[in-house]
Order: sequence, then structure tokens, then C-alpha cells
Amino acid sequence: MNLIKINRDVLLKPLQAVSGIIERRHTLPILSNVLLVRTANRIDFVATDIEIEITASAATDGQGEARNITIGARKFLDILRALPEGSEVSLAMQEKRLQIKSGKSRFNLQTLPAEDFPRLSEAEAPPTKFTVAQKLLKNLVNLVQYAMAQQDIRYYLNGLLMVMEEGQLKLIATDGHRLAFATKDVGDKNLSRQEVILPRKTVLELAKLLADSDDPVAVELSASQARFKFGDVLLVSKLVDGKFPDYTRVVPQNQPRRLRLVRTQLLQSLQRAAILTSDKFRGVRWVLSDGTLKIICSNTEQEEAQEELDVDYKGESLDIGFNVGYLLDVLNNVDVQEIDCALGDSNSSALITIPGRDDFKYVVMPMRI
Repeated sequence: MNLIKINRDVLLKPLQAVSGIIERRHTLPILSNVLLVRTANRIDFVATDIEIEITASAATDGQGEARNITIGARKFLDILRALPEGSEVSLAMQEKRLQIKSGKSRFNLQTLPAEDFPRLSEAEAPPTKFTVAQKLLKNLVNLVQYAMAQQDIRYYLNGLLMVMEEGQLKLIATDGHRLAFATKDVGDKNLSRQEVILPRKTVLELAKLLADSDDPVAVELSASQARFKFGDVLLVSKLVDGKFPDYTRVVPQNQPRRLRLVRTQLLQSLQRAAILTSDKFRGVRWVLSDGTLKIICSNTEQEEAQEELDVDYKGESLDIGFNVGYLLDVLNNVDVQEIDCALGDSNSSALITIPGRDDFKYVVMPMRI
């Protein structure tokens, strides 16, 4: 029973788009599989880990039988990658196995019943809907995603807060030690306010799949799930159930010491100083005085690195410690010439912003050194 005859590259693109969420080891074997849905003029690839579901499609010529099957995603992906570019591939069912033919190559893969493949149900409540350019959403996600927690017991920190209100899309991430906030106008001010926490894995997949283009992303946010439709891809995600911290209270106000720094100079100085930090202790000192910012790093072996930057600053001196990784993260992810840094005393958080803009804020707590 022939399913499809098609160019290998046409199959590979949607399969690669969905396979990122498939875990290598699953208690449920079918979750290691990808669902193939063959209809009259297209083939859909669906992958899920129960929390997220990604569907990507490829157009077909209409020849071949309509059928739903599931096969091992990794093996199928590896086979297609190993075949020559542009080669013709045919898929056919033989009893309960899928036969893949290309040139003189033959592969027979085991299948599992499509009806056993778990699908995420549609959200019941009417969602908040809006459209945004792919590159705008991708940039917003990249401005904050590095500040998400990774395996925090406060599970709501292992994700990203997405807020839609009065025509503004706001993304906030924090791990309890630093916080990143980014916002952009996306149009309709009459949309009902919606606030959701996207799981970490969903955020990382979005960052990977979104293109640097003006093509649209249709976003739907409801109380139980988020849906992102762009190009030939549909990403549906369950939400993290929890109360995200009030980010407005975290952002420090009226910090008296203010610096404007060239981003690449600061980044390179910190990268050099960080060479002497240990894996466990990533501390770096900032010693600020009139006209000078010294960056000092020492380790348990009595080694020390010191960098010095000329700064336009006059005022009280300050000696404050930070986790150098938190500073490198923000500097690597904001694509600007200069940054503004507002500092209080040695016990208060630093606020990093972009000159002339109020759409990005990064707060980093000090560290005792």
C-alpha cells in the first residue's frame, strides 16, 4: 500500500521541525514515535511529549493513500539525513511495517497504531488571539529566555511569563537571582488581558523554530494552553500552573550611580576576567570610582585577574560583587552598541537597560565576595 513518493528534502524539513521535543527514553514507547497523517494533498508530522505538541506539514501531489501511522522518529530522521540530498523517497505500508525506499536503499521500520498516539485537546474557553511578526517574537524570546530557571523546586520559575495587555506583549523570566523583562507593541489595545506561564521546553522550541522574517505568528492564549501557528508549523503547549512573582516590585527604582558602557568592551573584559573563576564560584567584583570601573576576579588558588574600563562617572565609590555568568548572559543576548547600568549600594540589585528605550530591563542581584 503506497503512501507517498516525494523528494527527501520535502520530508526532512517538517520531520526536523517536530523531532526536537521527542525524548530519547520514554516510559510510553509511542512517545518516541512521530505520527504521520497522510491526506489528499499533504502529509502532517506530529510529535508530542504530553505537555507540548508540534505539527509540521509538507504539501504533496495528491497521489498515494490516506493513512495514519506512527514510526520511530529518530530512526526515520537518521535515515532521511543519511540519504543523498534531493533523492526520491517512497513510503509504503507492508503489514505493520513502513518500507522506506530510495534508489537501491531499503529500510523496514516497525509501526505502532495511530489511534494510540496521545493528542492535546483544543482549549474550551475562547482564547485571546493576536498576530505578531516571527522575528519580533523570536527577538523578544531571546531577550529573556536565558534568565529562566532550569530545575527549580519553584516550578513556575522553570518557564516564561507571557502577558498580553493593552496592545503590549510582555515577556518576563527569572530564576530568583536575576530577572529579564522585554515588551513590544503588537497592536490591538482592546484585547482582553491574558497572563500565562509557558514551560521552559516550549520557550526553547519557539526560539529554535521561529524565523527571522516578517511572516506572521498567530498566537492564541487560553487558561489551559497556548497555540502558535506559523508557516507550516503549529505548536500547542500546556501551561505551567502557578503564580509568577510580581516582576514590577523586583525592578529597582532611583539607583544613584549610573554608567553608560560599551557593550562589547564590557563583555570582552568580563570574558577575560571569568577565565580565573571556578565552576562552583563564579564571582566577579566591580570596583567603581571617579572615571574608572575595575573588574576583579580571584580564585581559591590565590590567582587574580583585573580589567579596567574608563567610564564617565563622578561620585561615591562602590565595591559590589556579581555572578559573572549572569552578566555575560545579558551582554551576549542584547544586540546593541551601549548599555546603561544603574547601581545602588553593595547590597542592592543592579539594573541594566538600553539607552533611550524602556522596552527592556535586566535586574541582577549582588553576590557576596
